[in-house]
Amino acid sequence: MFAKAPLTGCHVVIEEGSGAILLLRHSYGPKVWALPGGGVEKGEDPMAAARREMAEELDLTLGPLECAGTLEDIVSGSAHIVHVFGAVADQSPRPDQREVVEAKFFDFGVLPQNISPRTSQCLALWQGRKLAQTAPE
Repeated sequence: MFAKAPLTGCHVVIEEGSGAILLLRHSYGPKVWALPGGGVEKGEDPMAAARREMAEELDLTLGPLECAGTLEDIVSGSAHIVHVFGAVADQSPRPDQREVVEAKFFDFGVLPQNISPRTSQCLALWQGRKLAQTAPE
């Protein structure tokens, strides 16, 4: 039996000045709100992949990216590693209308109910990192 090649992806929690986060809807798959992101190509640095995906799908150029951590699980029999980053947007996203059909900022306390399970996991990881950074020593 052959093991399937591992899949590597990235997601970015993009905040605007008010602290609202960017969620989007894809033209494919379940009709849920999700974080922007995509696949990491073989040999590609995950942070470079995150920047590439934001430019391709949302026409966004991001400033500094902060690594929030990684999530690992099995998807369709393959190991799946997702790198989660955080960033601040100083411009409005422009969905490519090919893969991304809608992009909208939501207040973190009032997120839509129909977000993807992966998005919930990534947001929990990101929020845990932010809370750890602001905790008194």
